[in-house]
Amino acid sequence: MTSELKTADIGLIQRIIPHRYPFLLVDKVVDIDGHASATGIKNVTMNEPHFQGHFPGHPIMPGVTIVEAMAQTAAVMVGVALDLADKELLVYFMSIDKCKFRRMVVPGDVLELKLTTTRGKPGAKVWKFAGIAEVEGEMACEVEFTAMMDIPKA
Repeated sequence: MTSELKTADIGLIQRIIPHRYPFLLVDKVVDIDGHASATGIKNVTMNEPHFQGHFPGHPIMPGVTIVEAMAQTAAVMVGVALDLADKELLVYFMSIDKCKFRRMVVPGDVLELKLTTTRGKPGAKVWKFAGIAEVEGEMACEVEFTAMMDIPKA
């Protein structure tokens, strides 16, 4: 879509989406190609709160948090593409489809969240995305989801 790929560091991510610890699940977004595609990076660490109970002695990242990390990546991608930093963007799931888990994600893994837009354009409220989460090139999760972008009027 664009000739120059962009990157969002943690500072820009926090200016685009409202999520904060313990629910900010993406550390960086790279290879942002307009609103067409992007890759989120999630460094999985043992000190995340869900590992206390999921599961004691055998920590596994919950599948729902992997899907949420993909959704946050999609929101950042759209936020960068449409210059929505500091605009109080809120994004809501409308549907989650064709979700499959293929491998466990554990502390020490680097989760790569590869997102593409399958429907959506500037000015649209409803967007659809396809995502694949990988660890070292091995698929951990695949999903399609629909989200509503809520941008408050200035």
